[in-house]
Amino acid sequence: MEQLHNTTFPTSGLAKRIVPCLDVKDGRTVKGVNFVDLRDAGDPVELAWNYSQQGADELVFLDITATHERRKTMVELVKSVARQINIPFTIGGGINEIADADALLNAGADKISINSAAVRNPKLIDELAKAFGVQFVIVAVDTRHIDDRNIVHLNGGRIATELETLSWIKEAESRGAGEILLTSMDHDGTKAGFDNTLLKTVNNAVHIPVIASGGAGSMQHFVDVFEQTNVDAALAASVFHYGEILIPDLKDVLRANKIEVR
Repeated sequence: MEQLHNTTFPTSGLAKRIVPCLDVKDGRTVKGVNFVDLRDAGDPVELAWNYSQQGADELVFLDITATHERRKTMVELVKSVARQINIPFTIGGGINEIADADALLNAGADKISINSAAVRNPKLIDELAKAFGVQFVIVAVDTRHIDDRNIVHLNGGRIATELETLSWIKEAESRGAGEILLTSMDHDGTKAGFDNTLLKTVNNAVHIPVIASGGAGSMQHFVDVFEQTNVDAALAASVFHYGEILIPDLKDVLRANKIEVR
């Protein structure tokens, strides 16, 4: 299968990445708390351009209510974003087979993210890694703490599985995931800080980059997550969308704390 990409990803394992995340529903960016109560946060293409100008290292777009019929909508969005920015971006949501990923990558996405589909069909990770290379495949994991265990959830966090989070992440890595995007549903949208205990455990257990997600509310939270867990990247949504944190300011604070950023 021909792959049209020649995007080169930075190889330095030292510099930490700041990654705005845009949850897209019906062509608009939305944000909620603990995965519910969504409100509008703007036009995704405009936000993408703004973040690339501010110095974001990458972007993640998640089609949070993806259905097969809307795949064309996402392909058009990817084309629009690719025309506007020159930083890597990831698309996730509704990717269930090679053809879905192929369409998005050929439209200009740099990586694809799979979540529920990977849990339902773990071989999809192997297939995508073989078709496109591990560097194109992010496995997103939504986790919630239940009865002293971290449990993987599906369908935008609506369905609890039997899977324990760390064992699933290790399996995803073994199958060819190039990165893990780990979202703590307990922390998501609360602005109370990242789940650093879980993130440190996961980051120490795998050999691929981990992106922290869920809970960013202040610049100190980004300092804390990098200092306490050594994850490769930190992702946030509302604090960026509503202008509460500007990326150049955040990078200045991280540098002041001796955390290397690009």
